[in-house]
Amino acid sequence: MSIKVSKLSRLYGEQKALDEVTFEIPKGEIVGFLGPNGAGKSTMMKILTGYIPQSEGSAQVCDIDVEEESIAVRQKVGYLPEHNPLYLEMYVKEYLRFMAGVHKADKSLVDAMIEKVGLAPEKHKKVGQLSKGYRQRVGLAAALLHEPEVLILDEPTTGLDVNQLVEIRQLIKEAGANKTVMLSTHIMQEVEFLCDRVIIINKGKIVADRPIEDLKALSGGTVYQVEFDKSFSKSALKKIDGLVKQEELGGNRWLLEARPDIDLRARVFDFAVNNQAAVLEIQKRSASLEEVFKKLTTN
Repeated sequence: MSIKVSKLSRLYGEQKALDEVTFEIPKGEIVGFLGPNGAGKSTMMKILTGYIPQSEGSAQVCDIDVEEESIAVRQKVGYLPEHNPLYLEMYVKEYLRFMAGVHKADKSLVDAMIEKVGLAPEKHKKVGQLSKGYRQRVGLAAALLHEPEVLILDEPTTGLDVNQLVEIRQLIKEAGANKTVMLSTHIMQEVEFLCDRVIIINKGKIVADRPIEDLKALSGGTVYQVEFDKSFSKSALKKIDGLVKQEELGGNRWLLEARPDIDLRARVFDFAVNNQAAVLEIQKRSASLEEVFKKLTTN
C-alpha cells in the first residue's frame, strides 16, 4: 500500500484539524483529496510528507512510518505544497541541480526534467522572473527529480490561466502513469480529468471515499437542466410534485433536482402548460461532482 492512514488526528491547541481519519491508497492510483477551506487537507499532506507530526493515530508511506522514519519517507515522496516555496534568486537550472543534490539524485537528470515539464525556454532565467505557471513547473520538476514513488500535490494549479491549466494537468496525468498521486484542488473539472477516486474531508472527518462515478450517485436524486420561455420564481416552481431542490442559472434556466424514484420531465411539461409557458429545453443528467461536493460539505 502506497499510503495508509489509521485513526489519525491532529490538534492545534484545542482545535481538532483532523479527527480519526482512516484511508488507504494503493500503488498506481490518482486520488483527489477534496474539502472546503479549513477542512484539514493541507494538514494531512504535511503529515504524510513529514513536515508536521500527527497528534494521534498512524500514517505510513510505502510501508514506512512517517513519524518514526521521516527522512526515509521524504525520499519516497515528491511534494508540491500549496504555496510553492522556491529560491527566487536562483536560476532555474541552478535551483533544480541544487534540489537534485538535496535528494542525492543524478544531476544529469536535470536537463531531461527541464524538457519534460516544458521549462526549456525559461531555464536561463532566475526563478523570481518567471510567471506563476512556470514557477509551478519548477516546483513540479523539483518534486519529480528523484523519481519518487508517491506524488503529493496541494493545489498545484491555483492561479494559472487556461492554457497553463491544461499543460500542468497533462504533466500531472503523465507523471501519475507510474506513481501514486494524491491531489488537492478546488477545481472539480480537474478532479474528473485526473483522478480515479475521490476522498472528501469536511471539518476534519472523511465524509466520502469512492470512485468518481459512484460518488455522483450519492446526490440522492436526479438532476434536470430546464429552460422556460418565461421567468418563474422559486416559490412557483415548488408546485412541481417531486421536486427536491431548484437552483436558478439565469436566463429562465434552472437546475432542478427530483426524487430518485420519479421522472420529472412530464411534470415539468404539465407545470409549463398550466402556467401558459413553454419548455425550450430539458435535459436529464447525473449530478455533477461539484453538486455532490456541495451536498456533502454544507452543514
